[in-house]
Amino acid sequence: MTTRIGVVTFPGSLDDVDARRAVRLAGGEPVALWHGDKNLHQVDAVVLPGGFSYGDYLRCGAIARFSPVMETVIEQARAGMPVLGICNGFQVLCESHLLPGALTRNDHLHFVCRDQRLRVENTATAWTGDYAEGEEITVPLKNGEGGYVADERTLDELEAEGRVVFRYLDVNPNGSRRDIAGICNEAGNVVGLMPHPEHAVEALTGPTTDGLGFFTSVLKKLVATS
Repeated sequence: MTTRIGVVTFPGSLDDVDARRAVRLAGGEPVALWHGDKNLHQVDAVVLPGGFSYGDYLRCGAIARFSPVMETVIEQARAGMPVLGICNGFQVLCESHLLPGALTRNDHLHFVCRDQRLRVENTATAWTGDYAEGEEITVPLKNGEGGYVADERTLDELEAEGRVVFRYLDVNPNGSRRDIAGICNEAGNVVGLMPHPEHAVEALTGPTTDGLGFFTSVLKKLVATS
């Protein structure tokens, strides 16, 4: 049976189609999920894609967090379902309190779009098993409110518990504390990051294919635990 990966579409989502394509290229079955539908249609994992959900009114991800689909995503994530939040999806995960901290305006107050080098810090999550610890990868980054912030106690806890999953290399593009590009929850099934792995899954369109490992990782994880 093909593993089913749901990709949520919110009003204002931009990268949902790209995320579904990445799932397909990795060998999974992408399933489109609608923000107004609580039913996850028997998917095995969920991707919250990039974009500007609900126009990013109030705060990025603040309205999406209360959408009907997120009620079920939050419940299933707490029960162990793998969930990946990319860019705006990362913001939604923080607003949902599935991940700590928040994403704020880039410190230089400009939108940034670049190919970003990252270091893989944690390979024990549901989404990073196909990488090697310390591996350096390059995937696109595009955000205006991508600065990861948290209080010092939370940052220390993330570091001590190995929950910093990715760190920016060469340049910190948005002022994120401690060069943090992505984090996970305590169980490792929920991962959020600002860069876009779904845009680096094939040589024709991406700067690399380094992002494909996110999607192959979760497929292998789900098969191993089924």
